[in-house]
Amino acid sequence: MQRRVAFLGLGVMGYPMAGWLSKRGYAVVVYNRTQTVSQRWLRDYAGEAAATVAEAVAGAEIVFTCLGNDDDVRAVVAGETGALAAMSSGSVLVDHTTTSALVARELAEQAAALGLGFIDAPVSGGQQGAENGQLTVMCGGQQDQFDAVKDVIESYAKSLQLMGDVGSGQLCKMVNQICIAGMVQGLAEGLNFAKRAGLDAHQVVEVISKGAAQSWQMENRYQTMLANDYEHGFAVQWMRKDLAFALDEAKANGSDLPLTQLVDGFYQQVQEMGGNRWDTSSLLARLEHDRSKA
Repeated sequence: MQRRVAFLGLGVMGYPMAGWLSKRGYAVVVYNRTQTVSQRWLRDYAGEAAATVAEAVAGAEIVFTCLGNDDDVRAVVAGETGALAAMSSGSVLVDHTTTSALVARELAEQAAALGLGFIDAPVSGGQQGAENGQLTVMCGGQQDQFDAVKDVIESYAKSLQLMGDVGSGQLCKMVNQICIAGMVQGLAEGLNFAKRAGLDAHQVVEVISKGAAQSWQMENRYQTMLANDYEHGFAVQWMRKDLAFALDEAKANGSDLPLTQLVDGFYQQVQEMGGNRWDTSSLLARLEHDRSKA
């Protein structure tokens, strides 16, 4: 028999991730607050759509969530009408949302009280990684529960690791976002410098991308950055949400994140330029905006 799984949240990430589960032969039931999205998903993939969270998770061995923020996760997962209350004993909730570590631990405690498992499993790789089944998944939780869901998550993951206890996946994702923020700012400054210096920025990247400066951001974003095209990938508003988690956690554990704090401020300036929904590479737009004012 097919293993029955539920997927709650069909955004730009969840939609293709649920699709990979369907293509891998799992019996998938999807739920999305906007039901027209669920119906569109059914036209693309084999599965079922549920009108409520409780209907979606009924009888599911694993329940996946991929939502927006802490409040969204609490609204869908916790409470009398939430996923946890309707899940079958022994099933596991896997939360792919990027949240605070606090929410991960909170939900794990609620799940344990109901005889359920919980894995916090934020992802990296963006929409492109989700569509290609090439995501990096960072998990926190108990080893036996991780082992129970690992092969299913591998449907859309190229890299999957258990990082430690509950919350460790979210903490690892914070490290990921800290590093990305610094790299994108460095790339934006480098491209801006190349243009002001009278160099062919495309040629510059062709050369330096073969050396120590190479990065995923450089390989995948420099051309759209130079074209002033910021309608790709992860939005600035979501990056600022993630960086806020990292900055708050840094206060608690004594970490010093001066560069992260600086880049977060730059993203705020991008938002003030109207770039709330631009992708994170729009840090170059901020530098070009400064130049135009000069």
